[in-house]
Amino acid sequence: MAKIKERLKKKKRKKVASYILGCAGVSAFVICMIALIMASVLEHNAAAKETSDKRESSSAGEPEVTETALTQEREEAESVSEEPPQELQIVMVGDMLMHSRVIDSGKQEDGTYNFDHLFANVKDFIQAADIAIVNQETIMGGKELGYSGYPRFNSPYELADAEVKAGFNVILHATNHTTDKGKEAVLNCMDYWDSNYPEVAYLGINKTQEEQDNKIYVFEQNGIKVAILNYTYTLNGDRMPADMPYLVNLMKKGVSEERIIADIKRAEEIADFTIVCPHWGTEYQLTVSSTQKYWTEIFLENGVDLVMGTHPHVIEPIEWVTDEEGHQMLVYYSLGNYVNGTSSTKDNLAQRMVGGIADVTIGRNEAGEVVVLEQDVVPIVCHIDEKDSYTVYYLDDYTQEQAQENRIRLQDSAFSLDACWDVVHQVWGE
Repeated sequence: MAKIKERLKKKKRKKVASYILGCAGVSAFVICMIALIMASVLEHNAAAKETSDKRESSSAGEPEVTETALTQEREEAESVSEEPPQELQIVMVGDMLMHSRVIDSGKQEDGTYNFDHLFANVKDFIQAADIAIVNQETIMGGKELGYSGYPRFNSPYELADAEVKAGFNVILHATNHTTDKGKEAVLNCMDYWDSNYPEVAYLGINKTQEEQDNKIYVFEQNGIKVAILNYTYTLNGDRMPADMPYLVNLMKKGVSEERIIADIKRAEEIADFTIVCPHWGTEYQLTVSSTQKYWTEIFLENGVDLVMGTHPHVIEPIEWVTDEEGHQMLVYYSLGNYVNGTSSTKDNLAQRMVGGIADVTIGRNEAGEVVVLEQDVVPIVCHIDEKDSYTVYYLDDYTQEQAQENRIRLQDSAFSLDACWDVVHQVWGE
């Protein structure tokens, strides 16, 4: 929790004043400006001393040098030396797995929905990031198609409202549940984003073949361009619509390599830093699959800088990988669930209730390349209260009492705070 508070303080400082770059050229410039200010002050003092008698006999309305004027001059000189911060903070959460019980927790008396409660305890951290990514596991296809949970999900549009309010500005839609309600739901979802939040990027789904072939999302801020790509390894057996074979970005071994490599190469050409968010892996496995390793090698060989994965519904390892030329890539294999309302009564449900927020800072190194400067993961836990309402807490803030009150214990009595930490330590270490 201390790390989160420090990151929030750091972000606030960035907003109040830009960093002064630490390069030699800027340092020299600052020194020169200070010298000019000092010379100006001495000149004003000398002028004031020489003309003191004249000023006494001058009219009351004649201007004179004041401390306020000197302060303004110093501030103007200092502002010239300031440069925008050359770094970005990226955060990402895992699966928004909207089972029926989670949907019901947002229903209001008038029949509308509000899901602000899902993000109430972590939104400050999300809002402080420059790029905030969420994996929208379930499609938001509209009321007319009927809201539903497992196995064919459809979630209310109001979930999109809550995600934007919480601070997310990149939404991942390429998942194994994207086509649960057919192409109509996907089109409805895209229309909702386009009509209500054109400033928000939704990835992994496309309205046209041209979009899939040519559109690479690039976030640009602070002199840094970041490309983000999103794919899913399956649609749970659904076929792509015959008239819209481009609807969802697929990542099928032996089929999709050429397209994905071409996307990465285009991203590398137009951006300084490339992120791939794959929907991959094996459900409920805490370890990395051979297929994940296969795609990791492809991403690495083609210059990807950061991989943040989803789908297994449990957390998986984080590691650095390096190619023969020394290029490094950071991989979060799975961030687990952000929220879920599983009805399972199997053991070790703590594994499904624990997730993570990836926290990565990127910036330019001495060679001018954009690289990962800092990386972390913040453990979180999904909580169900006595009213069957859902929310998420930082695991650092979660108490023994809250764990004992979490209604997931009705399905797995072994759920506890220690069980949650055991999962984190097993996968991510101490």
